[in-house]
Amino acid sequence: MKLALLQMNMKLSKPDENYVIAERLIHHAMEKKPDVLVLPECWNTGFFPKHNLRNLSCDDGDAVKLRIGNLANQYGVNIIAGSVSNIRDDKVYNTAFIFNRNGECIAEYDKTHLFTPMDEDKYYTRGDHLCRFILDGIQCGLIICYDLRFPELVRKLALQGLDVLFVVAEWPKIRTFHLHTLTAARAIENQIFVACCNSCGTAENIVYGGHSIIVNPFGETLALAGETEEILFAECNMQLLTQVRNTIPVFRDRRPELY
Repeated sequence: MKLALLQMNMKLSKPDENYVIAERLIHHAMEKKPDVLVLPECWNTGFFPKHNLRNLSCDDGDAVKLRIGNLANQYGVNIIAGSVSNIRDDKVYNTAFIFNRNGECIAEYDKTHLFTPMDEDKYYTRGDHLCRFILDGIQCGLIICYDLRFPELVRKLALQGLDVLFVVAEWPKIRTFHLHTLTAARAIENQIFVACCNSCGTAENIVYGGHSIIVNPFGETLALAGETEEILFAECNMQLLTQVRNTIPVFRDRRPELY
């Protein structure tokens, strides 16, 4: 599975411009024919315009399904359409949309853990379900940004069957070390590939760190981005999953009766 992470410098409160940026990056990424394209967190609005969030949000993912879904179908590529600020049932969610090669939306996920230090919980509604789906026969899951700090969430996905975890994020530069450490930890402890697509640039007074990363089940870095807008590519060899799981059978050796 060849991945392309679109490390995007989105514009705060400017969804029209952000769609143009996302579409441009998708067009460029397809020159190398990846199997999966990944956008970052809240790429339509940036994270996040408090004063007019509702006016800038999607309406039940309408624009994402139309514009990004059509591109998935046009190119015959799977797209993890990051997450967007999204209104559903008169509530605002931080919602991710996943499209298959036919442009069909096969999964949606509302961010479970909202980042209270930035008052995300005061503007968005928490999600109530986890997210697993299949792309090209491969078991995949998705989490959003702050979710990465909650290992029990990813372990539950892994216990249900998981080969690749996608993390879409808008993680600040000041905590890049945390981002990479937690990404590697989730990969090692769950014996999966983890692809973390972060944003870059500045929104208000916060600098977002870029440094998107793709990690294999041994915790080794397959590809690492810099701090500016770029497209990060890596090939994930699924045969490696069998090797690492046979070498260190952590799921066989678990003691769930104690925890």
